[in-house]
Amino acid sequence: MLEKMRKQKQKKNVKIVIGLGIFILLFVIGGVIWLVNQPKQKPEQILTSYINCLNEQNYEGMYQFLSESSKEKISQEDFVKRNQNIYEGIDACDVRIEIKETQKEKEVSKLSYHESMSTSAGTIEFDHTAKLMKEDKEYRIEWSSSYIFPQLRDTDKVRVSTIPSTRGEILDRGGVKLAENGKISSVGIVPGKLGEEKAQNIQAISEITGVSTDYIEKQLSASYVKEDTFVPIKKIADSDQEKKNKLLQIPGVMINKVKGRVYPLGKEAGHLIGYVQPINREELEANSGKGYNSSSIIGKAGLEQAYEDRLRGIDGTEIYIADSEGNKIKELAKQDKKDGEDIKLTIDSQMQKTIYEQMKDDKGLFVVMEPTTGELLATVSTPTFDANDFVTGLTNSEWDELNNDPSKPLYNRFTQSYCPGSTFKPVTGAIGLTTGKINPSEDYGYTGTSWQKDKSWGNYQITTLTGYNGAKNLANALMYSDNIYFAQSALKIGADTLAESLNKLGFNESIEFPLTLKKSQYANQNGTKIEGETKLADSGYGQGSILVNPIHMASIYSAFANEGNMIKPYIEYRKDRNPEIAKEGAFTKEAANTIKQDLIQVVENPKGTAHDMQISGVTIAGKTGTAELKQSSDDKDSGTLGWFNCFTVDRAGQNDLLIVSMVENVQNNSDGGSHYLIRKIKNLF
Repeated sequence: MLEKMRKQKQKKNVKIVIGLGIFILLFVIGGVIWLVNQPKQKPEQILTSYINCLNEQNYEGMYQFLSESSKEKISQEDFVKRNQNIYEGIDACDVRIEIKETQKEKEVSKLSYHESMSTSAGTIEFDHTAKLMKEDKEYRIEWSSSYIFPQLRDTDKVRVSTIPSTRGEILDRGGVKLAENGKISSVGIVPGKLGEEKAQNIQAISEITGVSTDYIEKQLSASYVKEDTFVPIKKIADSDQEKKNKLLQIPGVMINKVKGRVYPLGKEAGHLIGYVQPINREELEANSGKGYNSSSIIGKAGLEQAYEDRLRGIDGTEIYIADSEGNKIKELAKQDKKDGEDIKLTIDSQMQKTIYEQMKDDKGLFVVMEPTTGELLATVSTPTFDANDFVTGLTNSEWDELNNDPSKPLYNRFTQSYCPGSTFKPVTGAIGLTTGKINPSEDYGYTGTSWQKDKSWGNYQITTLTGYNGAKNLANALMYSDNIYFAQSALKIGADTLAESLNKLGFNESIEFPLTLKKSQYANQNGTKIEGETKLADSGYGQGSILVNPIHMASIYSAFANEGNMIKPYIEYRKDRNPEIAKEGAFTKEAANTIKQDLIQVVENPKGTAHDMQISGVTIAGKTGTAELKQSSDDKDSGTLGWFNCFTVDRAGQNDLLIVSMVENVQNNSDGGSHYLIRKIKNLF
């Protein structure tokens, strides 16, 4: 009986185990089937991957996340085109989403999210809800144009509107415009009015404008051109009335006024003001992120380039949704325009014009500064160019002519450095007095017009142009421009002391100025050591390896008018006109005043080399100079520079003037370069 009961219990336990096993097996199978049917990615992951493709501009990849029903509504080609045109048209980047909430309803998931993106008009942000359908075990986006922007319908378009800004203008000290936003003339052709002599008329237009007939024919054959279309050919200055009159006599020519940058002084301030032109690809890439676009203009030279960041305007941008008829529905983002800043200069435009007229046929330069304030009143380099020509556009032949001109009209002379010749002698004298190395009343006692220290110099001689009977002291040496005196003074000062003193004056230093100025130097290749006695002796009278920038020279000379303090030159106008000291105590007060009085005698004394600069009622201190550019004693081709530097002293009722002037190739000039310049300078008074 017990055995029977035991067997029955065993059978029952076996049934329970089998049943439990079957249950577990069914549970596992059900679990496997459930897992197999689950999507590989969650809906949140799908939406995130879709946005990642957008940031990579992988529009084809984005399309793969769309539901089948969405793909039936829009082809991949149309999807890619629509998304690419919109996102890239507004410069969209850095698109980000933050999922706020997920709701699941059987085969559908709804994701509420916040989206932001950077665009050309600023950041665009919005909230939206994505609907994802489960298809073939994967979630797919139920797409419409609202995924781009919630308010965007499939028939709508996204538009970008530019709000033009204005470039700042450049003014002289009195408000006269030196660079302005004015009008230029656009010369064009209406093909249907060229008449029966079409070829002859095109040839005539070509000859007047400098534009090739091939170019004109190409423009006229463009696909958009109709018989009554205005086809622009060339821009010219609106003030060029003579050329406009000639063109208007030709059948088919029409001239329209368009906005453009205008330079009223033209050649008279070409190097100083510079010019603007359309931005090129390299400049666009270099200025990425600064608001430039392919139609922007940019400063290419002169102050237009130096002050570009302040002068340029930044266009405003509006991004909005428009319906199929072009009506504005919704503004998405707007960035207001920012007009450029006007810049007022210390320049006196009338003085600038007067000097240019004096120098326009020469190769040379003028720098005019107010010596007690540092205000630059004029900076002229000749020959030069008309900045307006660069705005209206140079033809290839015009550019070649300008670029290959042996007189170098594109070369800005007042930004370079030159051998100063005898105009450097006051600097040597002031250094000698300041360091105590020379005594102004000491008579060096030599005779004749040539000298050498001793026989160790071999055949090398220091020569001076004019002998004189008076004492060989500082005052006479400046008045007669005696090379020998200043060669001996340089030897007394010594190479190390001279180099150290010139460093204190700013040699081998970059000069703070909007335009890049070449450094002044006293040794080759920006060296800091004057090599050899003969080189040192030559340096004393402005030869050797001495090279000085003209604006820097004006600053050095200002120390003679300011008791030894060098004044910093500046060109941007300020109302207070307070001077800024560039080098305090460049010379001692006594040294500066001694040199000033001696330079006055260079002009006032009948025996002074600049006596022809004397003007009744005006006290002027000045120094003539001639710099030989010979590379050797046999060099007859390098030419000679003529210099004249001067400044007025206590000019009653008017601002004082300090002038640094130079003219090239004066070796064949009968009256010397300095006196040639003096005649021109006197016209300023």
